[in-house]
Amino acid sequence: MNGVLDLLRPDLRDFAGYASARRSSASGSVWLNANESPLPSLADPGQGLNRYPEPQPIALRARMAELYGVRSDQLLVTRGSDEGIDLLVRAFCRAGVDGVLIAPPCFGMYAVAARVQNAPLIEEPLRDRDGEWRLDSSSLRRSVARRDVRVVFLCSPANPTGQSLRLDQVRGLAQALEGRAVLVLDEAYVEFSRTGSATSLLPEFSNLVVLRTLSKAHALAGARVGALLAAPELVAMLGNLSAPYPIAAPSAALALAALSDAGLERSRQRVQTTIRERLSLFAALSKVAGVTQVYPSEGNFLLVRFDDRSDAYQRLLRAGVVVRDVSAMRGLDNALRISVGTAEENLALLQALRVPVAA
Repeated sequence: MNGVLDLLRPDLRDFAGYASARRSSASGSVWLNANESPLPSLADPGQGLNRYPEPQPIALRARMAELYGVRSDQLLVTRGSDEGIDLLVRAFCRAGVDGVLIAPPCFGMYAVAARVQNAPLIEEPLRDRDGEWRLDSSSLRRSVARRDVRVVFLCSPANPTGQSLRLDQVRGLAQALEGRAVLVLDEAYVEFSRTGSATSLLPEFSNLVVLRTLSKAHALAGARVGALLAAPELVAMLGNLSAPYPIAAPSAALALAALSDAGLERSRQRVQTTIRERLSLFAALSKVAGVTQVYPSEGNFLLVRFDDRSDAYQRLLRAGVVVRDVSAMRGLDNALRISVGTAEENLALLQALRVPVAA
């Protein structure tokens, strides 16, 4: 044991996981080892769904590794980013002992995973200064040093606040946390950002983990496919903790199609369109009466403050426009998060905000 594996829960360090039928190295032409149906379902579109899928789809894993610039043994294919978040908390946090640190306002699943594991939750809030959200890295380091923190979750670009961390900030934090905690950088929106991915730092730090997803830029939210990128020894261990067959065969096939050369070109076009619409929507929302702040964003959304958030929210609902009410989050009592839609959808949003609610 050395490096990041020293931070694992002691009771899991020798855990080999469930030896499913598909994890076996056996090969043959007559498969009678998994209690599957030998005959296909009427609903099967010819994908062999009567058989269990590969635990880690080989072709998809290789393609995603190529896309993210890592080796296949540095990548675990996951059910979106949520599975990666859950696996990390379960792997490193002893219930009631080892803490999870987050920087609210942020993605809610970090706190959910901590609660389910009964891991103490430590908050290091972002600071809203001069219309920009900032992380106090020095304060975060002190919190980790004072508390039994094992996992630190940061998102870049951040959801719902929209800012990105510089790579030198990530490097400094990963270095400061070595031997103490795992630094997890959630890059669900990185394709929409000017900041490069922290995957370039993985060779330097065994305690750095990067989460990616096909849900956003690649438009596959319904397929539930993501990836956890980390040191090979950590990827192998987390694979032992994961479900026997986490990725459904149809989802793997859809993901491979989306990551074809043509699919990637379509994703690039979609991202560029979203960025243009984001800039246009930012400018337009800044001029809407009742809007007090529109935050710069490197994601596919904008965080917007209102004089009267409830009034704005009701106007949108009456027009059939659904946005995210984030007012329950720390420091966002007057804010809505608005996803960037098509030009037509964004126009409908703006028109609804300009029409008062009928008495």
